[in-house]
Amino acid sequence: MLTTGQHGKTAVHNAATYMSRLKKEIIIPDVEVCDAGAEGNAIVRIDGMVVFVPYAVPGDIIDLKIYKKKKNYAEGIMLALKQPSPLRVDEKCTHFGTCGGCKWQTMAYDAQLKYKQQQVRDNLERLGHIDTSGMRPICGSDNIFYYRNKLEFTFSSKRWLKAGETRNDDDPGAVGFHVPSVFDKVLPIEHCALQPDPSNSIRIALRDYAIEHQLPFYDIRNHTGYMRNVVIRNTSSGEWMVIVIVAEDRPELLNPMMEFLKVQFPMVTSQLYIINTKLNDSYTDLDVHTYHGKGFITEQMPRYGEGKPLQFKINPKSFYQTNSAQAFKLYSFVAEFAELKPDDTVYDLYTGTGTIAQFVAGMCRRVVGIEYVEEAIVDARENAQINGLDNCTFYAGDMAKVLNDDFVRQNGKPDVIITDPPRAGMHEKVVEQLLSIGARRIVYVSCNPATQARDLAMLSERYDVRRIQPVDMFPHTQHVENVAELTIRI
Repeated sequence: MLTTGQHGKTAVHNAATYMSRLKKEIIIPDVEVCDAGAEGNAIVRIDGMVVFVPYAVPGDIIDLKIYKKKKNYAEGIMLALKQPSPLRVDEKCTHFGTCGGCKWQTMAYDAQLKYKQQQVRDNLERLGHIDTSGMRPICGSDNIFYYRNKLEFTFSSKRWLKAGETRNDDDPGAVGFHVPSVFDKVLPIEHCALQPDPSNSIRIALRDYAIEHQLPFYDIRNHTGYMRNVVIRNTSSGEWMVIVIVAEDRPELLNPMMEFLKVQFPMVTSQLYIINTKLNDSYTDLDVHTYHGKGFITEQMPRYGEGKPLQFKINPKSFYQTNSAQAFKLYSFVAEFAELKPDDTVYDLYTGTGTIAQFVAGMCRRVVGIEYVEEAIVDARENAQINGLDNCTFYAGDMAKVLNDDFVRQNGKPDVIITDPPRAGMHEKVVEQLLSIGARRIVYVSCNPATQARDLAMLSERYDVRRIQPVDMFPHTQHVENVAELTIRI
């Protein structure tokens, strides 16, 4: 057996010859997968060249087909699994390998955590030149299946066909997830192991009703059809929200369907619908109509320390962490790292709907939240009122413009800054302002260790990284959250 591990010199050199002038696909037998890499792919190394391979597990021996070569890497697929890795486990989902999600599902969970921790360490050290000696072991998720509280499914007249399948004229299409890199085709999902029941039952019942009553699934390419999307949300306390999105205002079609859902699923406390006549699937700018029940659901989160749980009203368009149990752990690390004092003023940047701000509000004198999305700030203010928190102030606006010297003069210099930016990280002007403000501590929450590393490198002008805590919010994916504590140098 030839591998790129212990005894693969022949395979390596033969491959290198082809790789230097790759004009067609090449096949290399019996190579060893050596690592986990970007976008959930595994890594094979061929004579120093990295080859990204989806759905493989480090330690697998595979037959590899290389089909694309770039300047610094290549892309391949696993033609055959010759010898499974000790880290390999059986997948739970029948859609694994086609759906495109949960790419690490065949890797043992403790190995997933190891590679996520390595991802954080590598990014901080290589990109940010950060001392990671203060890194703690990653915090894993207690539930590795059925942990999500929100899923969105698409109705499409174009069903993704398996190899050898042909499309019948009477094929209604599919309800499920878009196949990666194919915008107009949807993989039919029979059972998704990410959201608890009755999520699957609701989706299947809605699909069957639409087929039985000849409600055509939407064709995103030709912009025809009626059924577009269904969004299903739930809370840890058992409240459910279902949002049905259709392409036309046809009450004679919509009302009987909504009544059907109401009767079949009495546990749904918020039954809503949206009329989307646009050419794309986004609905954040559209009106939401309540058919039955409340127009929202309410999530409860324990407080950090003592006291009754916090209440967060979740509207159809509200952002809330999709793994509720892990969100509490994540926020607890933020509160721990902040080391707040009763007289402290805290700035919560990119506050969203103010969940972190309200989580720490009982530990300090005042919290000031800033967020770009105005609707999120409306939710934040309402939730603060629900929770009886009168020491939270929220502002909407572009962070790079709002957070200036005048803002600090009006709201007071913060003792601690908490920042949880989007994947792109913080704007350079925001980093410069943080350096100018000089809070004694910054707690930086990130869903992208690469951009976090870049920002930490810029902040190192005045700050040292003290503690680092990775948190796994999304088992079976490569995604990882990371919390870093920065203390100012005196």
